[in-house]
Amino acid sequence: MQHSFSIIIVTWNGLRHLKRFLPSVLKTDYPDFEIIIADNASSDGTAEWIKEQAPGCKVVTFDANYGYCGGNNRAAAYATGEILLFLNNDVRVDPNWLSPINGTFSDKDVAAVQPKLRSHRQPDLFEYAGAAGGYIDWLGYPFCKGRLFDSVEQDTGQYDTPSPILWASGAALAVRKDLFITLGGFDENFEFHMEEIDLCWRIWKSGAGVFSQPESVVYHLGGGSMPMDSPRKVYYNFRNSLMMLTKNLDRFVFPKLFLRLLLDGVAGVRALVQLKPLETLSIIKAHFGFYRKLPAVLNQRRSFRKTQAGGAPVYQKLIIWQYYMNGVKRYSDLPDVHKKP
Repeated sequence: MQHSFSIIIVTWNGLRHLKRFLPSVLKTDYPDFEIIIADNASSDGTAEWIKEQAPGCKVVTFDANYGYCGGNNRAAAYATGEILLFLNNDVRVDPNWLSPINGTFSDKDVAAVQPKLRSHRQPDLFEYAGAAGGYIDWLGYPFCKGRLFDSVEQDTGQYDTPSPILWASGAALAVRKDLFITLGGFDENFEFHMEEIDLCWRIWKSGAGVFSQPESVVYHLGGGSMPMDSPRKVYYNFRNSLMMLTKNLDRFVFPKLFLRLLLDGVAGVRALVQLKPLETLSIIKAHFGFYRKLPAVLNQRRSFRKTQAGGAPVYQKLIIWQYYMNGVKRYSDLPDVHKKP
């Protein structure tokens, strides 16, 4: 079955990335797709350049910078395809990348798909933010097939079998439009980071599934919108992880949150010892930001649990223990990683 795709690229003053990476997307070899450039009120001439250099693209210009979540949610209203494919503006694709993804959606139980992500800078390595598909452990720490914390593996075909994953990277995430709309899209309370994990977790809990499709390969530059060591990124990662857990954990929510808060404190002390005071400050701010959001998040949790239909493949061990105490650096070496919870 051939599905129609709407490739949505949100950008804010990212013309330099569009000039570099959009040409590969334009060369996509697939019979039924459209490209939507969602311009978050850029001031670098993005809309004008697209109209002149890529007139086949649909340009949607917003009145403000709504970030990744808000920009994609608003752009989805302009999409005509059955499948929404959210693509970062710093991703290079192969011409035939859509066909394997299309094939995966032939299974009606599949609601979202991630291609294999490799590093644009070092194409033989997996890309940090997604690799061959993502998971979380029972305290919400994310990891990927091909990347555990800062240990990124070389892609030698070790994860080339399509498989269920808990989350698909927002750098290249394909999802059925009807379900995306039904679930309310990305949670704009997240603003940046973890929003795709939250969405995919909600997809699993709705009774559908998220899968990797390694026959489709894309290359991600990464860090295009926010540097890895940015205090702002630290803030969103820690705050949003707590929000995500509160919304989606099935049981033992507050004991797990308490333990997670303690471990966050350890991370703050560790950053201070490493002479990274801004990182420590960002973690403290993240906790207060979480407390401010907590009443609204608890309301979301109560509302969503009324419609819950399925579970998610959460790793039932603690990834930080496996990595730092047991020295496990590769996904394939994790104990019980293929065991269903």
